[in-house]
Amino acid sequence: MPSGAGWIGNESRLADRREVRGMSGLQESDQIVQRRANLEELRRLGVDAYPRRFDAAAPVHAIVERHGAASGAELEAAGVEVKTAGRILGIRSFGKANFLVLSDGRERLQVYVRQDSLPALDFDVFKLLDLGDWIGVAGRLFRTKTNELTVWASSLTFLAKCLLPLPEKWHGLQDVEIRYRQRYLDLTVNPDSRRVFEVRSRVVTALREQLIARGYLEVETPMMQPMAGGALARPFVTHHNALDMTLYMRIAPELYLKRLTVGGVERVFEINRNFRNEGISTQHNPEFTMLEFYQAYADCQDLMTLTEEVLGAVAQRATGGLEVVFGGRAVSFAAPFRRVSLRDAAATAASSKLGVTVTADGLRSREAAAAIAGQLQLAVEPSKGAGRIAADLFEALCEPDLVDPVFVYDFPTEVSPLAKQKPGDPDTVERFELYIGGFEVANAFSELNDPVEQRARFEAQLRNRAGGDDEAHGMDEDYIRALEYGMPPAAGEGIGIDRLVMILTGSPSIRDVILFPLMRPRAD
Repeated sequence: MPSGAGWIGNESRLADRREVRGMSGLQESDQIVQRRANLEELRRLGVDAYPRRFDAAAPVHAIVERHGAASGAELEAAGVEVKTAGRILGIRSFGKANFLVLSDGRERLQVYVRQDSLPALDFDVFKLLDLGDWIGVAGRLFRTKTNELTVWASSLTFLAKCLLPLPEKWHGLQDVEIRYRQRYLDLTVNPDSRRVFEVRSRVVTALREQLIARGYLEVETPMMQPMAGGALARPFVTHHNALDMTLYMRIAPELYLKRLTVGGVERVFEINRNFRNEGISTQHNPEFTMLEFYQAYADCQDLMTLTEEVLGAVAQRATGGLEVVFGGRAVSFAAPFRRVSLRDAAATAASSKLGVTVTADGLRSREAAAAIAGQLQLAVEPSKGAGRIAADLFEALCEPDLVDPVFVYDFPTEVSPLAKQKPGDPDTVERFELYIGGFEVANAFSELNDPVEQRARFEAQLRNRAGGDDEAHGMDEDYIRALEYGMPPAAGEGIGIDRLVMILTGSPSIRDVILFPLMRPRAD
């Protein structure tokens, strides 16, 4: 089958892009004028311009998958008749021989059109087709002299007109943001984009199946909440008119899922949308998808093992193997993953950067940690204690180098208000984050279930907020009340699905794996 840019943009059929002024006063390209004229001519012929349905016996990709290996002789002997539909991505004419390329977004199939093989009306329809139009075809399969799998059309049905020209040389576009702003065009002419979202679908399905097989119950929790809790992040704020109350789009489902653990649901999970009113980058979108799950009678060490097992199975299911390429480097999901303490990693990196010895214990002193940050030209806000500064040092110095999966554990208590304290170490909690490809993919705790300690942690967060930290956690009285009814020992984890899909598909930006990412408006 012909492929490449030559089949997206037929010079002999397309008008140029000179601007003309229509009667309405709006500027339209010659192509658009011609396409609208073709649509009106179809209507004049009595063709239903937007029919309600078409009985396609099989999609294009199924035909290609089933018959793509058959020889011309085998197809002729079998007399294979097909009926399918798709979008036209190529039109070429060679005298009496005419060819279309039909796509369903996954595969492409050539269609051979001859006037003496079609009803007169169908051939008239063919002459009014444009790149991007949707059609249905029926006919028998054969192979051309160049061995292309092709449908010899015996009927052609018009399904919808493409009134705007498709990009002629997609890979040459300078404005790559059009892929995100007009995802429908991206999916139309870029099969690689379609494959990314197919992988994403398999990832979500595999995660769900892995947890259900382990006895987890899937639930749904509120997306509008009276308090934004479960994470340190700035929320989106809205207002409910009938109840006259301020609500927050959830930044995490954590506190609701742990309420269910209080209620006796020992294993629970949710695949959810979260919303954080923060910056946009290649790793951040204000609306993103998380898997969050909780397991009673477990701690974060148990979840490390579970995470290795689950992500290995997901990678195998989604990509067919345990090794992928991200950022030009091989990344292996084979267990076990490396493990490193946060303060140890930050101290080692700071020592290397400054050429002096920095110790993990030294980072427990605010004065020492702030001095090290100052030498590294990292800003230190007055509201930040030693734990927050140590976490900032780790983020700045270590994260980009964590390409292969690595569990970073023993987080400062200051940045972990919902995690259980490590025995004998009040400045440290039982928490880990999983890093892959240079950024965080998962976050897990041994859950704090002492209501007195939880209240004290929330109060410390309120003091941070008063000191200028607008991401500090608020006081959730109902959650503390739930803990007072008793929550069993438990561990919980959140996995960023968007970022995981980035790794598994080798996508450099989170916008590549979200169908409709948030974009700044621009004038067209």
